[in-house]
Amino acid sequence: MNAQNATKEAASPVIDVKGMTKIYGTRKVVDNFDLQVPRGAVYGFLGPNGSGKTTTLRMICGLLKPEGGSGTCLGWDVIEQSGLIKTQVGYMTQRFSLWEDLTIAENLHFVGRMYGLENRRERVRSALKNLGLSERANQLAGTLSGGWKQRLALSACMLHDPKLLLLDEPTAGVDPKARREFWETIHDLSDQGVTILVSTHYMDEAVQCDFIAYIAYGRKLIDGPSAEIARKIGLSTWKVEGQNLGALAKTLKATPGIEQVARFGTSLHISGPDKAALEAAIAPMRADPALHWTPIETGLEEAFIHLMRDVKDNFA
Repeated sequence: MNAQNATKEAASPVIDVKGMTKIYGTRKVVDNFDLQVPRGAVYGFLGPNGSGKTTTLRMICGLLKPEGGSGTCLGWDVIEQSGLIKTQVGYMTQRFSLWEDLTIAENLHFVGRMYGLENRRERVRSALKNLGLSERANQLAGTLSGGWKQRLALSACMLHDPKLLLLDEPTAGVDPKARREFWETIHDLSDQGVTILVSTHYMDEAVQCDFIAYIAYGRKLIDGPSAEIARKIGLSTWKVEGQNLGALAKTLKATPGIEQVARFGTSLHISGPDKAALEAAIAPMRADPALHWTPIETGLEEAFIHLMRDVKDNFA
């Protein structure tokens, strides 16, 4: 590949799909979905369970054929060249899908044989080392905790050196320490040039992503750089700390000009789309010396709740 082609490839999105649609019976589980994922990005699919995230991932990597739409993944047509896409994608499913009656090493060797990998033994040794699995290589997969199963699944996904990782709810049921270590690994892979598309319903994980697409009931609500999502929506937010927050929350929820009231530990976050109306609504309560009010940046959780207000369930 010459320098001009290499530069062009680096600038082109790894995933570029438009109008992706999937129908089961009379229900559109994915409805006219567009997505562009830059090369080397960690791209978050954020949305509630049943929102169509898994179905969209499977269409992108060629495991499901859409009823409508077109586009490319890794430069290949998602409809006509799905077989080529699969060879360069690592897909980690929601549920642990390796063999629990095999050891960690046996699982990786089995996956290596399925891919027909050259230097399989060396690749398995490297995979065990890279994700800290060497000392547990002979442990049965079925005896592993959720965090260690997660490491094994990710190791199997990376065994064939894919250019794109599709991770479907990878941290569900995993303890906070394992989640943090997992995300450190994800960012290390991104730094090495691997593009990662990860679905999650954990709002606190969204900040780990370079870009975010909010999806609900088969429709994309908004997408863009994670740092810009809340600003694009235009909500204003205040934080209040003090005593009797339960009673205060009830009063705030009944006050015109306030759209959201959410408890965050020892504080409440109060949001609304009209800054002037919000400030007028809270003005009488700000005079209370027992309460401490602070204007804050709107978070991703407040933004998502705002977007979900007018979205209709597509189950029927």
